[in-house]
Amino acid sequence: MRVGLIADVHANLPALESVWADMPAVDSVVCAGDVVGYNPWPAECVERVREIADAVVVGNHDRTVERPHEYAANRMAEAGLEHANRELTDAQREWLADRPRSVTVADGDLLVVHDHPTIQDKYVYPSEFPALRRHLDDYRGLVLGHTHVQHRETVDGRVIVNPGSVGQPRDGDPRAAYAVLETDANAEGSNSGDESPPEPMTVDLHRVEYDVDRVVDRIADVGLPERTGSRLRKGE
Repeated sequence: MRVGLIADVHANLPALESVWADMPAVDSVVCAGDVVGYNPWPAECVERVREIADAVVVGNHDRTVERPHEYAANRMAEAGLEHANRELTDAQREWLADRPRSVTVADGDLLVVHDHPTIQDKYVYPSEFPALRRHLDDYRGLVLGHTHVQHRETVDGRVIVNPGSVGQPRDGDPRAAYAVLETDANAEGSNSGDESPPEPMTVDLHRVEYDVDRVVDRIADVGLPERTGSRLRKGE
């Protein structure tokens, strides 16, 4: 089974469309949260993610569309949520709010969260991936987002992957990020009572160019902070 992994779309429609056009054939698509926030196309991205993704978990921006003031210390985040709250329909807001904090896919082998398996809103950077092993006794893999930093690591036979951000990369590479995970390795050992580590899943990390100028122009048109667009050019 091949699973397309996306995260942190953040209302960036050109990036999402480029990722979808670039993604190889997969059996399902999973989104690790934050469909909205920051960028100019929240409603369009909600509809596109609903169309292409088989499982979606809730991100911190998705949870707070109706409470932009919670991000008053970060004007880019606050403005993006104010814009989303204006643009989304009641049904779209309800859909976002109803997304689960976590899901399992691939016959229960793969756990998907936005941030951390047990601590809401905690950022988990690549150096901290090995510490997540204790949450994975019942799984062969973990997908998470939130940091906007693309990374994969295998710890004791368990794959931990952040596919990176579709719509606002922060790892120095401005290209839109996603990943494709292959589950077809031998799964014995994870849930069978065998004490040996499971055969690891494989993950390919991908980056794809998109029309950043279109996003920057639209950010100006709708009155979002200029910095929201300029950072996209640098992947920061």
